[in-house]
Amino acid sequence: MNCYLCGCRLSEKDYCTACGADVSVYKKIISLSNRYYNDGLEKAGVRDLSGAITSLRQSLKCNKNNIEARNLLGLVYYEMGEVVSALSEWVISKNLKADKNIADDYIDMVQNSQGQLDTINQTIKKYNQALSYCQQESLDLAVIQLKKVLSLNPRYVQAHQLLALLYMNMEEWEKARRELMKCRKIDTNNTTTLRYLKELDEAEAGTEPSRGDGRPRNKTGSDVVRYQSGNEIIIQPVNTREIKGVSTLINIGIGLLLGIAAACFLILPAQKRNAGNEVRAELDTVREQLDLRTATIGELEQRVENLTQDNAKLSEQLASYVGEDGALQAMDILLLAADTYIAEPENIEAIAACLEQIDAAELAEKTEAYQNLYRRLIETVGPGIAENYYTTGYEAYRREMYEEAVPNLEKAFEFDPQNGEALLYLGNCYNRLEDRDKAIEVYNRVIELFEGTERARRAQTYLNELNGG
Repeated sequence: MNCYLCGCRLSEKDYCTACGADVSVYKKIISLSNRYYNDGLEKAGVRDLSGAITSLRQSLKCNKNNIEARNLLGLVYYEMGEVVSALSEWVISKNLKADKNIADDYIDMVQNSQGQLDTINQTIKKYNQALSYCQQESLDLAVIQLKKVLSLNPRYVQAHQLLALLYMNMEEWEKARRELMKCRKIDTNNTTTLRYLKELDEAEAGTEPSRGDGRPRNKTGSDVVRYQSGNEIIIQPVNTREIKGVSTLINIGIGLLLGIAAACFLILPAQKRNAGNEVRAELDTVREQLDLRTATIGELEQRVENLTQDNAKLSEQLASYVGEDGALQAMDILLLAADTYIAEPENIEAIAACLEQIDAAELAEKTEAYQNLYRRLIETVGPGIAENYYTTGYEAYRREMYEEAVPNLEKAFEFDPQNGEALLYLGNCYNRLEDRDKAIEVYNRVIELFEGTERARRAQTYLNELNGG
């Protein structure tokens, strides 16, 4: 354990032997963090994943730099099917400790597999779609989406729980129980799962299902038992007595009449109900297939729309990299300038021709490597290029060819911002061309950039003449 203030190794004393800081409370906090980590590790070992998450979060609250706790928390999330949460913890762990961190292996395991990344994305999209269907009360479509989610990620506990909740809402108790038992195999002590199981037990007890072994379910008093056979509830007396004589014949007659009445009023309607149930079951199957196909078609249409949008964006990017006339773009031009400088450093004209095609105003939008290469070329060959432009511009200025001198002097100052003479003569050219506003602007720049120099004083004199001073 290291000191939080100076980073030195701590001893058994309650203060740092290097800087003297009081570390008694700090040691207790680190110890508590490690205790929570050990508790989380034990719970994860017996698949109490929810409890492990709680303990590991407490460990990280005490010490956010507990790398082992953070990596284990990511593994627990991954085991529960929450891959995004797992990646978040591993990325934080890698940022806290860049070297010799097993989180690197976990991240590579997920990110280097394109198929697994696609599966994760599809899982998240389908689960969110299922939630949307639930909010729209389209429960059948939500069930279909959740089945797709679980086919992609069988360990996704939240998907199992939501599917079980939908089955409970549909009173399909057995299916709900199967989903909840799958949750328990993944996370044995999940509070939500246990609560759903308790509600499921209460719901099944309220419906009083038959035991399925022919024995009575409930007793109603001391002389009869009640049990369920199929869709019918049968009440049977426990104590019977032998009836002789007329009573026996009467009972037989009554039994025959009741049998005929039962056949007319119970058996035939039951058969009709069974036939109707079979038809409804077939209709439900067809409806479910149609819903599945509808959902698949909607998903495919959405995918086509997304691909169309991606294609349009890529086309725009491609158009920005390649010109309509097929000319070299900025990157190729800069590389050509660098190649020319390496091969022929004295060929200033060729290098300048390349650099002039680059728009300095768009330089901020380029990559850092591009900007660095551009600046180094300007620093290296800029003064030579500026000297050529200055010589040409100054000769044109002396011959009073001011319009020809202006662009050369502008280029001279652009490639060498320290060339104050070029800027001053540029102002003089504008003055001779009677462009008063441009001349004033250039003289002001000379005064601002070269304050206290002879150029600044000359520019101030010209400026006063223009202003009538």
